Amino acid sequence: MAAVRTFSLPHYPDYPIQVALFKDVKNATFLRSQLLEANADFDYAFIDATMILTPLHLLHPTFLSLHLALSTPPRLKSRTPHSEIIFRLHPNNNIGESYRKFGITDTTTSLIAVKLSLTPEITSESVAKHLGDVVEGTSVEIGENGEQLGEMCQVSKIRKVYKLGDGGKPKGKKGVVNGDADVDERKQMESVILGIMSVKGT
Repeated sequence: MAAVRTFSLPHYPDYPIQVALFKDVKNATFLRSQLLEANADFDYAFIDATMILTPLHLLHPTFLSLHLALSTPPRLKSRTPHSEIIFRLHPNNNIGESYRKFGITDTTTSLIAVKLSLTPEITSESVAKHLGDVVEGTSVEIGENGEQLGEMCQVSKIRKVYKLGDGGKPKGKKGVVNGDADVDERKQMESVILGIMSVKGT
């Protein structure tokens, strides 16, 4: 069984979000192949954990995806609500580029798996069992606030995708890379990134 943390969004309490985190993943090629084959059993948002800065960086596009999926009629721009999460993470409208930058690749070793509980049979237990069976990696416990979701990030890669350069750093701070960004820098980056994703629109 994988460790799964359930998040509930205030606007959609009836549709909880199941999130799992893995390190030292050894079968990314297999997992990606199942996505490419549109295997319904693998309908997850598989995200490279090095590209997620903070819990809110993940939950914001998840909210957007859920909102669009539950709209009448649905207003998704990608194939499924889970692929929409990855699409919404990227600052532009190219779904292929979104997958290349944020999705699972053959070399991914740190992985976040997101599953929307859109039907009653999708529970934390069902997701934990399935991911525990199919992901060859070490499951990482996620705390109540989800702080572990940003522990594997590579800040330099995230800055590049969102074209942040060195902007937004507190004055007097030296540049930092990978998971060592200080709290103030992360908060400032998070604010800018959320704005970029919101401007992308629905």
